Amino acid sequence: MYNQEGLTVPRVVFKTRQNNEFIDVSSDDIFQGKTVVVFSLPGAFTPTCSSTHLPRYNELAATFKDNGVDEIVCISVNDAFVMDAWKENQEAENVRLIPDGNGEFTLGMDMLVDKSDLGFGMRSWRYSMLVKDGVIEKMFVEPDVPGDPFEVSDADTMLDYINPKAQKPKAVSIITKPGCPFCAKAKEMLHSQNMDYEEIILGRDASLRSLRAITGSEKVPQVFVEGNYIGGSEELEAYLKGESRQAA
Repeated sequence: MYNQEGLTVPRVVFKTRQNNEFIDVSSDDIFQGKTVVVFSLPGAFTPTCSSTHLPRYNELAATFKDNGVDEIVCISVNDAFVMDAWKENQEAENVRLIPDGNGEFTLGMDMLVDKSDLGFGMRSWRYSMLVKDGVIEKMFVEPDVPGDPFEVSDADTMLDYINPKAQKPKAVSIITKPGCPFCAKAKEMLHSQNMDYEEIILGRDASLRSLRAITGSEKVPQVFVEGNYIGGSEELEAYLKGESRQAA
């Protein structure tokens, strides 16, 4: 494995699936005339890839776009069926998942490694890169140590390279229940501030007991921002007004 900054990405054809048919997608189709962030990982559905690597790139996609990135691409030595199923499972609508089933692109990047000890066969080493019109400007390659290191190819490291002052979205969660007008009001307030959120619905994602254990209350909605407990819709309104005053 070696850093390939300044070189052109390998020219290969990927076998993708669209509308239940195999469609050839070339390197030029992906990279030509565009600024693309690529991250590559050992395999779909594997723990680190599913819990952190892919979700964070998906979460920061809008911020990358605001900072000049046309597309975020995830490449893995998996077939098209696996990659499509993983994309659906992860709800990663902001990332383009590309199957490098034969490992040709990964081999051309000198990132093909033997994972036979895990029963994986040949897979990709974990890395990320910024590619402009097919030329690799920057690479973050995980250190060559045993296991599956995940230290430098993450989304935050790449975004900090592109723009250290980029404004990242805040992590927001809201606990709601169906038919609650105050929940609808709180979600509308978050929408109006362009704040993406994860919705936790009582009866589906959590129980009333969980709500009491977490917030000490049975009322909904309950809002959390960056690990801080905000409260219900009135408290959220006051919080957002305070944020607006600080921004001004």
